[in-house]
Amino acid sequence: MTKGYDYIVVGGGSAGCVLANRLSADPAAQVLLIEAGSRDWNPLIHVPLMTAYFMQSRFHNWAYQTEPEPGLGGRRIAWPRGRVLGGSSSINGMVYTRGNRGDYDHWAQLGLRDWSYERVLPFFKRSENFADGANDYHGSGGELPVTRSQIPYVLYDAFVEAGVQAGFKRNPDFNGEQQEGFGRYHFTIRDGKRMSTARSFITPILARPNLTVLTHAHILRVIVAKGRATGIEVKVGRQIYTIGAAREIVLSCGAITSPTVLMQSGIGAADELRQHGIKAVVDLPAVGKNLQDHLTVRVSHACEEPDSLYDLRRIDRAGFAVLRNILTGKGPASAWPLEGGAFLKSRPDVSEPDLQVHFFPGIPVTTGPRIPFRKPAPGAHDGYGFTGTICQLRPESRGDIALRSADPFAPPVIRANYLATAADRETMRAGVKILRDVLAQRAFAKMNSREIAPGPAIKSDAEIDAFVVANAGTVYHPVGTCRMGIDAASVVDEQLRVRGVEGLRVSDASIMPTLVSANTNAPTIMIAEKTADYMLKTA
Repeated sequence: MTKGYDYIVVGGGSAGCVLANRLSADPAAQVLLIEAGSRDWNPLIHVPLMTAYFMQSRFHNWAYQTEPEPGLGGRRIAWPRGRVLGGSSSINGMVYTRGNRGDYDHWAQLGLRDWSYERVLPFFKRSENFADGANDYHGSGGELPVTRSQIPYVLYDAFVEAGVQAGFKRNPDFNGEQQEGFGRYHFTIRDGKRMSTARSFITPILARPNLTVLTHAHILRVIVAKGRATGIEVKVGRQIYTIGAAREIVLSCGAITSPTVLMQSGIGAADELRQHGIKAVVDLPAVGKNLQDHLTVRVSHACEEPDSLYDLRRIDRAGFAVLRNILTGKGPASAWPLEGGAFLKSRPDVSEPDLQVHFFPGIPVTTGPRIPFRKPAPGAHDGYGFTGTICQLRPESRGDIALRSADPFAPPVIRANYLATAADRETMRAGVKILRDVLAQRAFAKMNSREIAPGPAIKSDAEIDAFVVANAGTVYHPVGTCRMGIDAASVVDEQLRVRGVEGLRVSDASIMPTLVSANTNAPTIMIAEKTADYMLKTA
């Protein structure tokens, strides 16, 4: 454990696994990847349908919570994050979306010219093994399988048709030339199994003699001496070890943990660190600031179409489906049922889609699994239905991550600050109206569908706003807390080097200056690819 390495990658999640793969491709470089959680031995991790379980439990999940959110009526919002090799890619919904051209060209307009759409697209394609083959927008032969769902549901077709009936266009590929429209998502699933970054990038290379993967290892701090990151302190079991890095250390712990590790290491706002008895090594006030997340709210309908997940809520049927997937990779548990999707504009003058819809054939489970022959709870919907969730893609609201104490095992303070601006509230309201209109189209009406949430009693703008405040939650896309920028106030520069410290970078969703208009796993993998490229060119 006292052995030194050339590179240390802290965090074995969506970015860290990619980095460990790319850096260890050089047989002369000794690479250490550390992860606080366990290896991904659990077979349930690889069953796509088990996403719902891992998101709601504490198993392989840090299970963070925000502080009471003023914009959401003082509610605390659950923030699940993966605590296992593969990180959140081992428990997420596996939806593969990148964002649109405008997201990255906006970064370039901020001065980050190497992060324009044209310059990041090759790094998306580098990782990708697209089921339909390579084209101008997709790659083939990469480590990450990107596929279409193999589980048919009539309700998905009805959803896309309803979007067309409401005046929107079809879109066969959200990751292609245009993002706007109704269609079906791509997934990081292969042969009915979840393909996390651990399974895609680490499992195939575990035999590399120059790669060490250390799990159950909790980082305490980065060691900085004379302005350079020289190593880390890490706790494994009851023992604390110091591990040196001859070249570079990369924090890939995510938008929550990367800034907290920096602060625990004395890199952050000096006055805030002083309150916890931590001596500032670098006074960098932007650490932990600029937090952004996607807020979402559900619109649900009951219907008479039996083509939904309702029957799988029965615990015996769900158990059989999971067992079938483990043994064969087939059956209804081999997909995550969010195949239907849309990217929409809240108003005509918006340049790029600012709303996203995830559609699934079922009603959110609020009363637990169905037990055979047991009656449902009073007032609970017990039957077939479908749900669309609407989220605002580019919120103006900004929150922050802060230390709770000097204890590196204490959960951080998370203040998302949802709906802090009038524009965010107006966009969410517009999104609910658009989604309600889509789900009321004749494609669903012929199924005798009826809205049960928000429900017909919710009509006015004030009532819709109150519904959002009382019911909205996260889509699990926190970013921005180690902001990349060309200004001295940013946390990392264009090549993701931490300002004021040599030999230290951050590579994960925390570096995003602004939130991309998509699910964030694919962009995080792209960020890791670019980081590795920077590092290998300067090695």
